[in-house]
Amino acid sequence: MSQKTDTSKIPDVLAALLAHGWFKTIGISSGMAVFFVGYMYLLKHPAFPVHTIPVTWLDNFLSFQPAALPIYLSLWVYVSLPVALMLSQREIIAYGFRIAVPCLIGFAIFYCWPNAVAPAPIDWEKYPNVAFLKSVDTAGNAFPSLHVATAVFSAHWLYWRFKRLQLGWPVQLLNVLWCVAIAYSTLAIKQHVALDVFAGAVLGVISAWATGLKTHALGVGKSKAQVLPVN
Repeated sequence: MSQKTDTSKIPDVLAALLAHGWFKTIGISSGMAVFFVGYMYLLKHPAFPVHTIPVTWLDNFLSFQPAALPIYLSLWVYVSLPVALMLSQREIIAYGFRIAVPCLIGFAIFYCWPNAVAPAPIDWEKYPNVAFLKSVDTAGNAFPSLHVATAVFSAHWLYWRFKRLQLGWPVQLLNVLWCVAIAYSTLAIKQHVALDVFAGAVLGVISAWATGLKTHALGVGKSKAQVLPVN
């Protein structure tokens, strides 16, 4: 990892952000829509009895922090960043197949082993914003946390792409901290328990390596038109 950001790479980043804007917008929106349809269907129609995920000492140690809700919701911006930094439609489509892997594995677990976290002893009427989230996304489909799995998966891609761009340790640190903050937020607003988060992180890591995400992010074996240049 380089010790400082190479500012000469900023035009490359801007070029990537501006490339195929309509395709990226449609792709991200469509992908999220398909995800939510499948997620909500499994949530509302469990095929088998729902199991409760046990709490651990960490869950009891961490207090409820409603201020963490914006960090929790920032996942949808965070997981969009890899696509935003891609230069070609082919690269975007290839990434779409890859990030579908942890989601489909999660869906398979939710179908075969429906699960949820026990309701937290909190008066949600005092926290209307968090209460609204919980009315839409109940405590089901908890283990593994796909919130965490997709964040960890995205963090890997961003790490390798930032490394290619030589953006330096401050950008890499921000990437790691954002991912960790998202994982923490799932516990802070009592949407998940520690076992969900751990399982989601493992799923994200395994999926990243199993799908060849490093090769994709570094652009190994691709033409110059498909990847950001390296000086």
